[in-house]
Amino acid sequence: MARVVVLGAGIAGHTAAAFLRKWLNRRDEVVVISPQPDYNWIPSNIWVGVGLMKKRQVTFPLAPIYQRHDIEFRQARAVALWPEGDQQRSQAAVEIEWTLPTRAGERERIAYDYLVNATGPKLNFDATSGLGPGRNTLSVCTADHAEATAQVFDEMVERMKRGERKRFLAGVGHGSCTCEGAALEYVVNLEFELRARGVRDKAEITFLTNEYEMGDLGMDGLYIRRGGYITPSRIFTESLFAERGIRWTTKAHVRGVEPGVAHYETLDRGEGEAPFDMAMLLPPFSGVPMKAFSRTGEDITATIFAPSGFMKVDADYTKKPYEAWKASDWPRTYRSPAYGNLFAAGIAFAPPHPISRLRTNKDGVMISPAPPRTGMPSAMIGRTVARNIADMLNGRGEPAHTASMAEMGAACVASAGANPFTGTAASMTVFPIVPDYERYPEYGRDLNNTFGEIGLAGHWIKILLHHMFLYKARLRPGWALIPE
Repeated sequence: MARVVVLGAGIAGHTAAAFLRKWLNRRDEVVVISPQPDYNWIPSNIWVGVGLMKKRQVTFPLAPIYQRHDIEFRQARAVALWPEGDQQRSQAAVEIEWTLPTRAGERERIAYDYLVNATGPKLNFDATSGLGPGRNTLSVCTADHAEATAQVFDEMVERMKRGERKRFLAGVGHGSCTCEGAALEYVVNLEFELRARGVRDKAEITFLTNEYEMGDLGMDGLYIRRGGYITPSRIFTESLFAERGIRWTTKAHVRGVEPGVAHYETLDRGEGEAPFDMAMLLPPFSGVPMKAFSRTGEDITATIFAPSGFMKVDADYTKKPYEAWKASDWPRTYRSPAYGNLFAAGIAFAPPHPISRLRTNKDGVMISPAPPRTGMPSAMIGRTVARNIADMLNGRGEPAHTASMAEMGAACVASAGANPFTGTAASMTVFPIVPDYERYPEYGRDLNNTFGEIGLAGHWIKILLHHMFLYKARLRPGWALIPE
């Protein structure tokens, strides 16, 4: 009998746990450790953030589902790894701190044969002064954040109906942020809702981003085959904003946020200010804080984790100039080079380098998107890690299944307004996610598999995906047949 412990129950962790339970022997244990009691389908939080959905429509309790499928669930956070065991016990273990109200603060060590780190990110609002809920800006990173954002949005709309003009600011709140696509998706939905509620003429909307140019999306931009033409994602995105009267500022790092104004600096134009009545700015991500110790108690955190807090895996972390970056630098199995029974999935793994070119301003401040690793890639990585662990436990040797972001494509349907008759969404595919200029010298990607369209059909697909993936996440009959 073996025990596999999964840290985190987001897209990567939940996917890994579900497939582990499906593929492992029933005598083997699957244990999920997550500080939150609920699963959150995060891609739909943008609809919660403009009042089109409620929190209950994008979340559900994990415990009943795991109990029904013979997965042990512990509502706790991981605080330390003991990959060699300790002086009392030789088996590897993870130390947890319970967040369940009846046991809050209690600590416990759980032995494991294999461990999957799928903790996701720490939302690092502290990186920017005044950023985040409870301070001067809003967020849609969690369902609770999104509901609070919707309440403020509703208040703004009511005041606009009484004749007041309002300024809306959306985007990212630091020069090293990722998830620019989510910020873009939120701002175009906000604009759509203002039109739907009859107050668009009283709104000024600005998008603030660390991207070098619009449409970078943390992927160094892309070229889209559309209508017989090859179009840069910059043109695609700028056209979307121009049609909707949304202003944009690129190359920006937010230095601090005070009530009603965000202070930023750019790569090429110095300092600026963005006034607002409502601001939704996403934070940068860092790894969830976790220590690691050897059998003798020596701190080996730096052996397992990068300085960012994300876990090192089978990637090439050699520092090299942009021109020397290669698709082969990216991990394929997500296995720790230090401990063969330790894996990372989704956002929890440390990328070898960004995908977009690193840029800093005259003061040395990095203003460049971090690589996106959410959604479809997270699920595919979670499934692949589960497949390899199952194979290894069944005596099939070294990991044989791979999920390199430089060898996989991704599909994204980004809502641009939710309405069954007038809504739109941008439907895009990209292959590969990480450009490979050795295979595709001109554009870094296969243009036969990289395209984008915007229209009402995309909105219907987005709604279908919302219901389909929540069905899958609830592990209902046939869930495993639904692709990641």
